Amino acid sequence: MTFDPAQATAAYIDSLGPEALAKAAAYTIGNHWMLLWGLVVSAVATLIIVRLGILERVAAKLEQRGSFLRTWLVGVTFFVISAVITLPWSVWEEWGRERSYGRTSQPLSDFLMQDAIGIAITSVMGALFFVGVYALIRHTGKRWWLWSGGLTAGTVSLVLLLSPVVIEPLFNEYKPVPEGPVRTALLEMADEAGIPHDRLFVYDGSRQSNNFTANVSGVLGSARIAISDVALGEASLDEVKAVTGHEIGHYVLGHIWRQVIVLSLLAMLLFFLADRLYPRFARLFGSKAEVGDTVGLPVLIFTVGLLGMFALPITNTMTRMGESEADAYSLRTVNLPDALAGALVKTAEYRYPRPHPVQEALFYTHPSVETRVRRAMEWKATHRDGSPEAAAATGAR
Repeated sequence: MTFDPAQATAAYIDSLGPEALAKAAAYTIGNHWMLLWGLVVSAVATLIIVRLGILERVAAKLEQRGSFLRTWLVGVTFFVISAVITLPWSVWEEWGRERSYGRTSQPLSDFLMQDAIGIAITSVMGALFFVGVYALIRHTGKRWWLWSGGLTAGTVSLVLLLSPVVIEPLFNEYKPVPEGPVRTALLEMADEAGIPHDRLFVYDGSRQSNNFTANVSGVLGSARIAISDVALGEASLDEVKAVTGHEIGHYVLGHIWRQVIVLSLLAMLLFFLADRLYPRFARLFGSKAEVGDTVGLPVLIFTVGLLGMFALPITNTMTRMGESEADAYSLRTVNLPDALAGALVKTAEYRYPRPHPVQEALFYTHPSVETRVRRAMEWKATHRDGSPEAAAATGAR
């Protein structure tokens, strides 16, 4: 029987059923609208902070302090107050809406505790980043944005280094993958990628989400493979291998460093535009602060955030390229196209698999599940003779 990749792909996607597909479409489109409403909420928070003169009062009390401490404390104050003002929105966006779609079973109390930890980390590290931004403005004048790329690269690299060992353990418990077939398979894959055996973890991702996920995170000596307990519980051994092969692909192909470079260049562009547009937005919000004044931080961040919305097609295109390359790496090295397709279909529950091309280009951080499954099936059609699945059924499951 001739194997038809298109037919096999349709069978995989249709296996979800019309009800699940409709739910996935509603959830995904809702996510796109949440971006717009989030921008509105950010504008309201900015307006409140500016009109109440909160940061001006904090800065006045710290007038005798050094510029580093004054800038950092003003930044921390902004991030904390902004988080408090937008808390109702955050609870709905990250917990209430997810719960309504069955994407999480996390208790509200646990969500709020973890959200508080996230706010503390964001406030401390975000304020430190903007200490650097304002130092650039003071010392380099109108060309401060040109140097912001280096600051962004250094900051992102530091976060990537610290995240697996310092930040992520604050939100989840990481344990070694237990002995068994999964660990044995992962050890072989880790050897190929140069990841030490003591860096294979399973974490309680079900604490926050029912999403099927795994990742290879970290840089230099902090790299590790981490699989959510959701994936470990729902996936077959072959699916775990296919997904891990995909994640290792990101690591081996150096996607992290490409991301650092692109984000640094993008930061330069966004800060350049923000420098030019800042006076207009300052007048719009009623702020008299100049771009180099730390009390103008709310306006500067809103301006960069707004510009970042228009940059989404650029960043999304970059990540979609990386996801396609990682899929191809998994197919080349693990060669389990049906397992990869089966794992991908599990993600279609929260990422509609058949979007309009424009919708995909603008909003999708991953290629559509249908596209990815089709590529896996085309790989299967081309490499069936040498596949470990050659003896399996030639159609979709």
